[in-house]
Amino acid sequence: MVQKYQSPVRVYKYPFELVMAAYEKRFPTCKMIPVFLGSEKMMEEKSEDGATHTVERRCRLAVDAPYLLKKIVGVDCVYFIQKNELDRRNRTLKISAHNESFSSRVIINENCNYSVHAENPSWTCFEQDASLDIKHFFGFESTVEKIAMKQYTQNIKKGKEVIEYYINELISEGTTYIPPWSDLNPKASLTQLTQDDAPSQDSGRHSRSNSVASTHSQNSLVLGATAASIHNTSAPEVHESEGATALPDCPSPGKLDDDYIARFLGHLTPVEESCLVQLRQWLSHTHKGKIPKDAHILRFLRAREFNIEKAREMLVHSLAWRKLHNIDHLLESYKTPETMEKYYPGGWHYFDREGRPLYILRLGQMDVKGLMRSVGEEAILKHVLAKNEEGLMLAAEATNKRGYPVSACTCIVDLDGLSMRHLWRPGIRALLRIIETVEANYPETMGRLLIVRAPRVFPVLWTLVSPFIDENTRHKFMIYGGKDYLGAGGLVEFVEKQYIPDFLGGDCYCDVPEGGLVPKSLYQEELIDRSPDEQSALSPSSLYQTAHVVREFPHEVLIQVPQKGSVITWDFDILKGDVTFTVFRCKQSIREDPVHQHHVSGATGGIGSVQYINKTMTVGVDISIVEPPHICRDGDSVQGSHVTSQSGSYVLQWKYFDSAKASFDFPLSSHKSKVMYCTELLPSAAFRGSMSSLQSCQSGFSSLSIGTSHSGQSLHSGKGSCPSRPPPR
Repeated sequence: MVQKYQSPVRVYKYPFELVMAAYEKRFPTCKMIPVFLGSEKMMEEKSEDGATHTVERRCRLAVDAPYLLKKIVGVDCVYFIQKNELDRRNRTLKISAHNESFSSRVIINENCNYSVHAENPSWTCFEQDASLDIKHFFGFESTVEKIAMKQYTQNIKKGKEVIEYYINELISEGTTYIPPWSDLNPKASLTQLTQDDAPSQDSGRHSRSNSVASTHSQNSLVLGATAASIHNTSAPEVHESEGATALPDCPSPGKLDDDYIARFLGHLTPVEESCLVQLRQWLSHTHKGKIPKDAHILRFLRAREFNIEKAREMLVHSLAWRKLHNIDHLLESYKTPETMEKYYPGGWHYFDREGRPLYILRLGQMDVKGLMRSVGEEAILKHVLAKNEEGLMLAAEATNKRGYPVSACTCIVDLDGLSMRHLWRPGIRALLRIIETVEANYPETMGRLLIVRAPRVFPVLWTLVSPFIDENTRHKFMIYGGKDYLGAGGLVEFVEKQYIPDFLGGDCYCDVPEGGLVPKSLYQEELIDRSPDEQSALSPSSLYQTAHVVREFPHEVLIQVPQKGSVITWDFDILKGDVTFTVFRCKQSIREDPVHQHHVSGATGGIGSVQYINKTMTVGVDISIVEPPHICRDGDSVQGSHVTSQSGSYVLQWKYFDSAKASFDFPLSSHKSKVMYCTELLPSAAFRGSMSSLQSCQSGFSSLSIGTSHSGQSLHSGKGSCPSRPPPR
């Protein structure tokens, strides 16, 4: 298996020429990197005007491996070929390297790029990617892979420190400025300038190396000023804090600055940074214009222990769930029912010692049966989801205000009053459904859960629900029985006493509802008589529909276009399997009657599958293809549009695609795919701007993301995208 590494963007708050001078000081040896034993030039070329300089070196690296392994392979060092291509005119340095030793058994490729910052010409950006492919290595493939990745990540971590060390060394020697190459001064060399003579640097965010920044007075950095376009698209919203300058949108989705990661996401290892960058890049290609915030992506990576494939699968299903149930607009549209407002004993209450939003839930005072019979399971679930959405919002606000990442919340659950009446079976089933929904869509949002005043009946409840709670989440539970929950090792360890609710022995008044029995006069007869199985957990939004696509039974949607120039838009997610998507125009009008509709029976598993194009219709005679077939893979999110050239009947078709057959392999699953889709027909007047941008004037982006572009990409060149729709009114 090929191991890949993709670094975030590193920003040096120094001009390109000064960084290049520091980089050259690493050769022929580098005292900062002990494993780098030396290098020799194999080839060197310079252009006549001095604008380009190419050097190829043979580098020798020590092998940091167990003694026995080094004896078996018979080497103490390995050789790499490194090629550097410096372009002074365009101010870029491209570095490519590959291993010479054991190249028939192990393939290592690395690419690095130094370039000028897009918006600040006095700053330099650095990007790096690498791949490791071990074919065979004396039976030690797994060991070699671990050693290689460990040593590589250590060198990556050291890389920025090395450059800044040599920059600091140059400055201490008096070299504070090196003029850029130009046609007028092609032979420019190091120019010794005092700090007062050197050009001023644009201000920016604090570098992680304060020693270097303080040496150069022109690099006095201010937290919140833009580090410019290298940031990802989530930066603008995340950075809207008091006294901070909002960052602009990023023209290159998927690029992350390491200083931004440290400030807004927290400490990540090089491997974890790489996983975040790779998943972010994957989403930018499959979910055009709807990229979740980086903190949201990071939660799913942490939930799956930074396994990119598992995190991707979990995340795309969650994004589809949010779209299906219109969760992005939940806080805008949700109004707490009066009964829930009075009898649901939970609410937000200040923050814990680490700055996390604090939620108080007086579960022992909750009348589960009364709430179920007065507002229903769906209302309770929707209320819980709204609180989770509020938690994400409060965590983001805390990150902006406090100056360090706040990614989770703390919850205090008071079980005083818990009894066997809380173990009512329909209530337990509703609780398990809530846990399942939250675990799947809000992973790693619980920083700490403190259970206090747990009675004797609690072990029974814990036995019922604990198997459904993720193991990582269970480790965050702290349970206190009896009255010894406030002092040392108790609540005051996590929450300052001045913010602990008065009913728990603290000094703060808490206005969370006390709960209590719901009057039977508020019960709704239809909720009393319905069984839990008949109560929907969460009604899907009317915007989206789901359909199963079975082999030989495509799913089709008929669009009647009244006049040419109208725009057909689509927005769909592949929830399972692969499909091909095609748009047809029928030469003759099709009527919506049973003659042209064939619902696939439940026996074939094609729920909701409908066809309008029958086998007698011929392409070129009865129908024409206006959008060629496009293969859509499991997890893809596709938005697009078609400007109609004629009025009449148009058909959008999703057809099962057998990827196993295409790859001459045996299928491992049933011949069935699942699609969630939304379509809309809009007149040209409903779009703002040019027809090529095709942005609906009623469109809106996910609350979990910032639009990467107001004219996202569609299935085909020349076609615009159809962004997410607003909630139904």
